Amino acid sequence: MTQNRIEKIVQAFSENLEVHQKVHSGDFMTVRPRHVMTHDNTAAVMMKYKTLGAQSFHNPLQAVFTLDHNVQDQSPENLNKYVSIRQFAQQHKIDFYPAGRGIGHQIMIEEGYAWPHTLVVASDSHANTYGGVGALGTPVVRTDAAALWATGRTWWQIPPVTCVELHGALRPGVSAKDFIITLCGLYNEDQVLNHALEFSGPGVASLTIEERLTIANMTTEWGALTGVFPCDAVTIAWYRERIGKGKHITAKAVQMLEQEPLVADADATYAQVIHVDLGLVSPVVCGPDGVKKMHAVAALAPHKVQIQKAYLLSCTNGRVADLAAAAAVVEGQQIAPHVGFYIAAASDQVQAESEARGDWQKLLAAGATALPAGCGPCIGMGAGLLEDGEVGISATNRNFKGRMGSREAQAYLASPAVVAASALAGYICAPHETGTSMPTAKLKVPARTVRDSVCVPILDGFPKSMAGRMVFCNADNLNTDGIYPGKYTYREDMTPAQMAAVAMENYDALFQQVAETGDILVSGYNFGTGSSREQAATALQHRGIRLVMGGSFSATYKRNAFNNGYLLVDCPSLVEYLRTQGFGLARSERLELRVSLDFSTSVARVGELCFDFAPLGPTAQELIIAGGLEALVASQIASSTTRK
Repeated sequence: MTQNRIEKIVQAFSENLEVHQKVHSGDFMTVRPRHVMTHDNTAAVMMKYKTLGAQSFHNPLQAVFTLDHNVQDQSPENLNKYVSIRQFAQQHKIDFYPAGRGIGHQIMIEEGYAWPHTLVVASDSHANTYGGVGALGTPVVRTDAAALWATGRTWWQIPPVTCVELHGALRPGVSAKDFIITLCGLYNEDQVLNHALEFSGPGVASLTIEERLTIANMTTEWGALTGVFPCDAVTIAWYRERIGKGKHITAKAVQMLEQEPLVADADATYAQVIHVDLGLVSPVVCGPDGVKKMHAVAALAPHKVQIQKAYLLSCTNGRVADLAAAAAVVEGQQIAPHVGFYIAAASDQVQAESEARGDWQKLLAAGATALPAGCGPCIGMGAGLLEDGEVGISATNRNFKGRMGSREAQAYLASPAVVAASALAGYICAPHETGTSMPTAKLKVPARTVRDSVCVPILDGFPKSMAGRMVFCNADNLNTDGIYPGKYTYREDMTPAQMAAVAMENYDALFQQVAETGDILVSGYNFGTGSSREQAATALQHRGIRLVMGGSFSATYKRNAFNNGYLLVDCPSLVEYLRTQGFGLARSERLELRVSLDFSTSVARVGELCFDFAPLGPTAQELIIAGGLEALVASQIASSTTRK
């Protein structure tokens, strides 16, 4: 069977494959990423690592530490944390980048850790950025990072893959930020949620690497798990200019990229195909308080939406070309008196180059306030945060309420040029007249191929089958606060029984009366969206719900569930069947129907009806048998120590 580029990269970084086995969307794989990056959260991962009983890193070269989030905090507590991370890095011979060097994602690209055709992960949601240079970058949770330190391995389920085919080229005055905001606004009904994106088509060649990095970075906000551009002539030329400037960027490595291209097979399978004409994109903003609320700047400018803060920084738009675009707008002018304009380079290398070009000085001369290279206001840390009643416009990636300061403030996102023009005018506008043209939505879903019958080997200790009455919670996007209320999240004294008793409390107060021990919960699409609290999985486990079957799951929720040894099964056809039969009128409904799952054939049966579900191979089975990732890794470490 043919493969797309995402599947080929995962194939190359997977372990324990059968002879001639080819991996595809839906498969659970044991993967060994090229690198794993952690930032300020390294301290939390260190604690996870120690609980595993690990004494040494499996591969010190795999880990990278970058301090970038809270770099403005000079308190003794934060400085001591930074010292402890540095000492831990020195002890284990880990590549370490101190506060001030820059944002971790930018460092990963500048130094060549994120490399085309490789799998690179980070304990941060914007690992997608690496897709700009052709790497499969994707986030992992802290438990995964600790497991990678100890064993070099973790697990990943290959998501559905959407091909985004680009045509034409962006017009002068239109940026990559405008393009990705347009995609977020045009396809704003979760069309690519938890998908991997492959950017392709003739329009790709018109985009610079910096533009690709911006687009890949915000595929996170679009809802995707990763967004990967091809490694083409533009990529090779960019690396050739950087030979010797990054730790892993060598002439030999670049030459190998030229000799070993990676392309999707001609008849590769995709869940969806999206066609976009870049030439139809116009300058846009999104907001307030939401990435998928899109407006053409030309339509918003007449309303003169007043701003008090403007931001040019972050792993999205803090690079040399971004600073240059803003500098060209403000040169020789002054920021509006009532506006605070904050700038920070994505790295010290970026700032040095911007200074050499003179762009940094132009921004300062216009009245901008410089902040250290790092995350800062983008994540609500340090100077310049939004205060009550203020409106801000930012070239960052997220404008959720309260993220950049007060929950009583509003935030819009835009390109560096629009941010700079707005800072000058004091209200949201573009530096020149712009159009309002927009691409039209062109999404195609290829005909679904009939799945071949499967025969999944069942490991000792994993059930061959499972059955139970269904409790149908007919809701899409059932969030983790609905499953496990936020007010209990930081209650460390909650016993398993107490956690079980509040499961689904915010979703349906009657759930506890409806559900019985041994039931199987069936719900809709994107189950477990929202915050990353792992109790949303363990509370159902403690409640005696055998497993959850859903149309789809939040990727973070799925990681937390399997990392805690709790079973989830993707079975959209079962959900659709229950809906067509009129079930699910109550928020929680215990059906007379029983569902039985055969894990060797990956088929669920309700009476005489059969429904395929994603196969659970040995990687997924091991996690369930062991009781979760931490227990699995701890047992592997103990076994290895015993053998020694």
